[in-house]
Amino acid sequence: MPQLIDEVVGDFEQAVLAGLAQPQKVIPARFFYDRRGSELFEQITQLPEYYPTRTETALLRAHGDDIARYTGTGRTVVEFGSGSSTKTPLLLSAVRARTYVPIDISGPFLADAAAGLAKAYPNLKVLPIAGDFTRPLCLPEAIATDAMLGFFPGSTIGNFAPQQAVDLLRSFAATFGEDGRLVIGIDLRKNPRLIETAYDDAGGVTAAFNLNLLHRINNELGGDVPIELFEHRAIWHDALGRIEMHLAASRDLSFEAAGRRFAMQAGETIHTENSYKYRPEEARLLARASGWEPMAAWSDADALFSLHVWQVQGRKLEP
Repeated sequence: MPQLIDEVVGDFEQAVLAGLAQPQKVIPARFFYDRRGSELFEQITQLPEYYPTRTETALLRAHGDDIARYTGTGRTVVEFGSGSSTKTPLLLSAVRARTYVPIDISGPFLADAAAGLAKAYPNLKVLPIAGDFTRPLCLPEAIATDAMLGFFPGSTIGNFAPQQAVDLLRSFAATFGEDGRLVIGIDLRKNPRLIETAYDDAGGVTAAFNLNLLHRINNELGGDVPIELFEHRAIWHDALGRIEMHLAASRDLSFEAAGRRFAMQAGETIHTENSYKYRPEEARLLARASGWEPMAAWSDADALFSLHVWQVQGRKLEP
């Protein structure tokens, strides 16, 4: 069993109280991922409507050798938001990684996934970190001098507004140094109906994933949220280039969370997630604006999803 390096991430109560006090109520998407939420998301990745996982997996399988040519081999792979690490073996094998550092906010789920990988790859050093990768993290001292390859799959970067995405990617570049590389999955702009269906599947798994936030409030914050009076909604905003997830009140209601009372009118929503979709030229601009230089990119035949290799921009004088 690999050692779990645990970062303190116990700010769920603070985020819920602050978010529900806003005129547009909000709960940050990172709180989807307790154990139950992580399990539901793994179910989502297997749904026929949810194209990102199978498309990205196919790209990793098809272009593993190409990726290795751009990144080199023997690097330490640091994965941000690793989840079950189901796609990770494709990259680890392609780049012949010696050390793997998965980072995920769900500690118990991470521990299970890390143990499975350590068993499957007995010569691989696995150093899991339970923490929020959007905040400063202390990487293990054992890899301080290693050449690093970041892995940021699943189009997780789409959960961040453009300026937040730039700031996050800049922090990755600063952590990895001038020799750093990044393999990143980015979801592409396409027919909005395909996107809406991916975030509102016929079987209701995504709805359960969204509603699990309310179960967390009741279970962890002493809440009495009437979950049956909330509905899952997925809404595409073309001008913003993003799909939004909301929890909508079906009628006027009130509830308690962490000792405070909140009221909502019928139709009012709690905004729980944004997922930005990019055009290819926007993805290249995102890289350069955040301190990375694009090296290579691939997409599937239907242009649903893209996989990129970036390198940290070298320091140079500019006019």
